[in-house]
Amino acid sequence: MPPPVPVAEPRIAAWDRRVDWWLTGLAVLFLVAYAWQVLDTSLTPAARVVLEVVLTGTWVLFALDYLVRIALARHRWRFVRTHLLDLVILALPMFRQLRALRLITVVSVLNRQLRDDARGRVVFYVVGSVALIGFVASLAVLEAERYAPDSSITTFGDAVWWTMTTISTVGYGDRYPVTPEGRLVAVSLMVSGIALLGVVTASIASWFVENLRRSDAVVERELDEVSADVNRAELQLAAVLVELRAINDRLDALERSSRPS
Repeated sequence: MPPPVPVAEPRIAAWDRRVDWWLTGLAVLFLVAYAWQVLDTSLTPAARVVLEVVLTGTWVLFALDYLVRIALARHRWRFVRTHLLDLVILALPMFRQLRALRLITVVSVLNRQLRDDARGRVVFYVVGSVALIGFVASLAVLEAERYAPDSSITTFGDAVWWTMTTISTVGYGDRYPVTPEGRLVAVSLMVSGIALLGVVTASIASWFVENLRRSDAVVERELDEVSADVNRAELQLAAVLVELRAINDRLDALERSSRPS
């Protein structure tokens, strides 16, 4: 789903605020139906048809959301140019072999709820994103690979193991996709792993920089306070010296006046 809309498109921003949670609910529904369809091998043909209707219906609603955003945009061609990936994600899954790409839309919608203040809640963001992307990728690669000849990913456990080794960029090589759809999932997963690693690295670096700046600010404030105290002490000392000189002058005057003529 699209990134945050710039201020130049207030109608789209208002639409996002209105439907964001509804789209999130649809994404969860899509994910549950897809997981059920992939994992439950004992489904009857009628149940599979029902799940397929749910999957297709939710995907159509995502497509309608994209069309509504285009209709609300003040600069429609610019909106299309800046959201080409969304258009591709929505268009390609019309082909049965690429329907797993619909899950990218689901991940993007759910990720909206995780990425707010990602630097401040990096642990929650990373754990949530890894769990979501890993589960989705495991489902997608299992569906693509389960019945392929010479496939090494035939169970959900195999799929999860392959996903974890791939997203962590370890890649043991004991499990690997052999179908074009599975390899497409692998590429997406590798990119996601690198992106998540970049988020963690950037967040940690930002945390260090912010703490160093905060420490510098504290030191500067303390130095300013010390400097102010020194200035006050110098002023008080100067006042004391003035009083001492005045007292000394009076004593000198008394001494002179007490001397016999």
